[in-house]
Amino acid sequence: MSVRELVVLGTASQVPTRHRNHNGYVLLWDGEGFLFDPGEGTQRQMVRAGVAAHDLNRLCVTHFHGDHSLGLAGVIQRVNLDAVPHPVTAHFPASGQRFFDRLRYATAYRERVPLRVEPVAADGVLARTGSYTLSARRLSHPVESFGYRIVEPDGRRMVPELLARAGVGGPDVGRLQRAGELRGVRLADVSVPRPGQRFAFVMDTRMCDGVWELAEGCDLLVIESTFTDEDAALAREHGHLTAGQAGRVAAGSGVRHLVLTHFSQRYPDPAVFAGQARAAGFTGELTVARDLQRVPLPRRRTAPE
Repeated sequence: MSVRELVVLGTASQVPTRHRNHNGYVLLWDGEGFLFDPGEGTQRQMVRAGVAAHDLNRLCVTHFHGDHSLGLAGVIQRVNLDAVPHPVTAHFPASGQRFFDRLRYATAYRERVPLRVEPVAADGVLARTGSYTLSARRLSHPVESFGYRIVEPDGRRMVPELLARAGVGGPDVGRLQRAGELRGVRLADVSVPRPGQRFAFVMDTRMCDGVWELAEGCDLLVIESTFTDEDAALAREHGHLTAGQAGRVAAGSGVRHLVLTHFSQRYPDPAVFAGQARAAGFTGELTVARDLQRVPLPRRRTAPE
């Protein structure tokens, strides 16, 4: 059975606290692993969360502030130490190439695993597979920053009752799916639309078009809410969102499950973030992220024929 879930490794902005590690998030998606924004301590958090270097296929960095990238050095070396048997791809803002190179070669180690380096220079598609399309959108932060979006292709779900009525069974089901028609039976006659799942990762940014484009129609949206609404001026000055802004984006974009994270150390009670996101109009499933928490993607949407 395929697994699609978010593993939260750390939720602190700028500095870690007694209860919150620096940023780090792993999305497990059908046997592939996406590591987003590994801050300091990511290796240890992976161990605590039960995530292995072998689980990682892509390293996705939104920007090169330390709380989002200083863990890269350790993660890359761990990938090589554990001799991960598949290539690993790194995505990051192209303007930060020098920072990536410094982190990659911060100390001496034996390179044993191919690392594909694919910097992000503009909005667009980064990778396309049978399971997903990975794309990036520019955000608004004091340094160049990109958010990431993963979209599964739309498909169709076979309906057993309709298949039986049409006399299609066994290997013929697969043949019908591949060909679209079999002995006069069309795929549309025995199936219903299955919208692809959508995930987005929106980190340090002011409100901008990229935030909305990334969030649109997401089943699971991971988004920063560094400040509360009372500190909206500070949020804009430093290039961040408030909890209320995150809630408005989620509500206006049709998000099903909203994950708030990247909290400033100035707020001891995380419940305030949930309250402000709700007050902004978001009524879907809501998680105020905690370190080492696992958040599954919601069950698939159903779509009318």
